[in-house]
Amino acid sequence: MVITMIKYPNMRKQQEKMNNYANLGMTLESDIEITNQYYLDRNIAVIHKKPTPVQVVNVSYPARNKAKIIEAYYKTPSTTDFNGIYKGKYIDFDAKETNSSTSMPLRNIHSHQIEHLSRVHEHGGIAFLIVHFKKQNQYFLLPFEVLNRFWQNQNTGRKSIPYETFVTEAYEIKFSFQPRLDYLKVLDTFYNI
Repeated sequence: MVITMIKYPNMRKQQEKMNNYANLGMTLESDIEITNQYYLDRNIAVIHKKPTPVQVVNVSYPARNKAKIIEAYYKTPSTTDFNGIYKGKYIDFDAKETNSSTSMPLRNIHSHQIEHLSRVHEHGGIAFLIVHFKKQNQYFLLPFEVLNRFWQNQNTGRKSIPYETFVTEAYEIKFSFQPRLDYLKVLDTFYNI
């Protein structure tokens, strides 16, 4: 964090400005997309954000080259945000952020996403979440097995995954300049890829 003092002529007014360069104003998904581009540019992995299928219903054509979509609907619920291949292994994951400092609510995850990640896991792919705890400014790779355990027990127990679980059973991903979120380093270390 950098504090800059701005001085005006004759020292009449002073203003402090705080700049936090930690995330450079990016969202988790865009940080992952920048990381994925880094991996692709260096031929490390091929991982992309999945497009959400949309049904266009109404288009306005004010001019031939200025078509504008007026109305559209999601065709089907999206499965997860990202998928690809790394060292011959299929990986599939979703990105989630939470403002809570104590847990990640399970309501942030949809049942069709769990079903999809479960199928990927059953077929030998690597399924996980990347979770950003905004207040702590920490990023974690949460293995599907841990996520699924909490998902299966939510009707009889907690409705969230505690922060402590991330500390003890997930893997922290350090934020850096390049790549921003080196989650493949976590896969190399803890999944022995």
